[in-house]
Amino acid sequence: MNILKFIETFTDDSLMRSTGSRRDSFSQFGNIGKTLAYASIPFGLSAMANKALAKDITATPATPIGALQFALTLEYLENEFYAMALDSGVIPASENGGRDLKVFQQIAAHEADHVSFLIAGLGGSMSANFVPKPTFDFTVGGAFDPFDNYQTFLALAQAFEDTGVRAYKGQAGNLITTPDLLTAALQIHSVEARHASEVRRLRGLKGWISNDERGAGMPEATQAVYAGEGVTVQAGYNTATLFGAAAGSEAYDEPLATQQVVDIANLFIV
Repeated sequence: MNILKFIETFTDDSLMRSTGSRRDSFSQFGNIGKTLAYASIPFGLSAMANKALAKDITATPATPIGALQFALTLEYLENEFYAMALDSGVIPASENGGRDLKVFQQIAAHEADHVSFLIAGLGGSMSANFVPKPTFDFTVGGAFDPFDNYQTFLALAQAFEDTGVRAYKGQAGNLITTPDLLTAALQIHSVEARHASEVRRLRGLKGWISNDERGAGMPEATQAVYAGEGVTVQAGYNTATLFGAAAGSEAYDEPLATQQVVDIANLFIV
C-alpha cells in the first residue's frame, strides 16, 4: 500500500469504527516509521534519545523520527493526565448536564488513540526508535491539585491542549521532507486544536488565544504556553492596522520551538 493510499484509508470513517482495520493501519504506519528510521537516523542516535527521554523530555534530533518521538512524549502526558482525571472523579458528572464529563471522556479516547498511532509510526514498542513513557507529576511537587479541584484540572487541561497545538506546529519543519509523516502529524494537530477550543469554552473563554493572554484563572506558571502569541505581523502585513491588536493576533497561531515545549513539559516530569 503506498503512503497516500494509506493516509486516505486511515481517515476513512468506516475504518475509524473498525478495530481490526485500525490495527492493520497502525501496522502499516509502523512500517513507514521503520523504513524512515533506517534511512535517515545515524547509528546510535535514537538509542541516545531513548535514554534521555526515559527521564524527561530533551530537545530531540531535528529529524522526522525525532519529531515523532517528541510528539509521542507529549501525547503520553496528555493521555495520562486525562486517564488519571477520569479515574479520580474530579470531573463532576452533573456539570453542564453531564456534558463536561462526556467531553473529557472523548478527549481521553483521542489521546489514547494518538499514543497508539505514534508508537506504531515509530515501529512499535520493540523498535529502537520507541521512547518509553516518563513518570509524570501533575501536581508539580504539590503546587497544583488537579485531581481534587475541578477548576485546577480545567486550567491545566487548557495549558496542555494549547501547548500541544503550538508544539505540533513547531515540528512541521522537521517533517517537511517526509510528506506522509507530516500529513499524519497534521491530522493530530487539527484535533488538538479542537480540544483546545472546547476546553477553553468550558472555562468561559474564547475558543482562540488573544494576544499572549493565558486567560482568567490560569496559574502564572502557564504563561510560557502563551509567550509570543501576540504577533500581529504576518508575511510583512500588519493585521492590527485593520482589525486591532487582539483580533489581529487571534487570526493566527504561532508555533512553539522544541526547547520552549521541553521547558513547559519538564515541569510535569519527575
